Amino acid sequence: MRTFDDLIKEVQNPGLCHRCGACVAFCAAINYGALELDSEGQPRYADRDRCIEGGLCYVICPAIDELKEETKRSVDWTAPMGRVSDIRIARAKDPAIRNTATDGGAVTALLVYLFQRRQIDAAVVTKPAGPFKRESFLAATEEDIRSSAGSFFDISYGMKSLSDHYSTYSQIGAFHSKIKNGFHRVAFVGTPCQIQAIRKMQAINIFPSDAVKLCLGLLCSGNFIFGEKQRRMVAQIGNFQWERVNKINIKEKLMVHLKGGEVRTIKLSDLNFMKRFPCNFCDDFSAEYADISFGGLGADEGWTTVIIRSPIGRKFFSSAKSKAIEENEEGCHLYHANKALKRVRHWSDKKKTMARESRKTLGSKFPGLKLKDCSF
Repeated sequence: MRTFDDLIKEVQNPGLCHRCGACVAFCAAINYGALELDSEGQPRYADRDRCIEGGLCYVICPAIDELKEETKRSVDWTAPMGRVSDIRIARAKDPAIRNTATDGGAVTALLVYLFQRRQIDAAVVTKPAGPFKRESFLAATEEDIRSSAGSFFDISYGMKSLSDHYSTYSQIGAFHSKIKNGFHRVAFVGTPCQIQAIRKMQAINIFPSDAVKLCLGLLCSGNFIFGEKQRRMVAQIGNFQWERVNKINIKEKLMVHLKGGEVRTIKLSDLNFMKRFPCNFCDDFSAEYADISFGGLGADEGWTTVIIRSPIGRKFFSSAKSKAIEENEEGCHLYHANKALKRVRHWSDKKKTMARESRKTLGSKFPGLKLKDCSF
């Protein structure tokens, strides 16, 4: 039985930890208290003596190949980039959401709509935690959801906030969960690695994933660190001053929107110096295991590319359409949607290729290391 010690050896030491927080969330949710996150979002032992060495923290890690086939079956995954039921180009109808959100605000609009109609009790999102930094939290009010709108660049601690709202009682052979505050229907917004971890937990029906009823994934070319040094270098590459920046966004390039309307663009290949190391080994660009995937790639400025993947994703999106979300009907909608899907597939293939090549290099540095299979 593999344990957290094996995660340290196989994931943390080679630099593959995505800091999604799944291992800590599970451990905290069932009140073992063996694991915690450090100040940088890295899992570590809080009390080694409390670890029962059950191995579940190991198998739910998105950097590990365990449960791969079970997870694919649970979401009807199909090659080459997961199930694609439908694709839309959409945005929030509410101008207030569009003004603060990224890529048209479709995610925020959908969450607000579902919360107003009591179809969800809460949503795991991220909120500002300082300049260029966000942290995960459980949004339990409409205002919480609205205030979380905006760009996602440095996302960590993805599931810890969900487990904080759990208290459990355990016996040998059985676990019984009780959700504080009545949060039984939670929407989870996250990056592909976070969504994969949730799905692995759901595949074996462990806490706290039983409360997650809707997974909304974000298209992700990588998680970027906007530290002081990185910001100076980006400003130099893009020839701008940060005090003039209104907002930044990532599509096929980094888009820096300056006050006054000017936009500076920087190729993503020029930003490798600020990309988190484990992102080089991730093969999921389009959040392939989500109920709905969202991103700006392939859509005009101010609009969101929406990939509907599951029946529940279609149900929720359809109920919000025309009430909280509007679709881009300019010209041939089908043509623009298919064009967007083609761009997403291109970037998906590109990320899978990068992950395979990166893992070959890593394997030579860590002989005997079990590397996740990036084939599909």
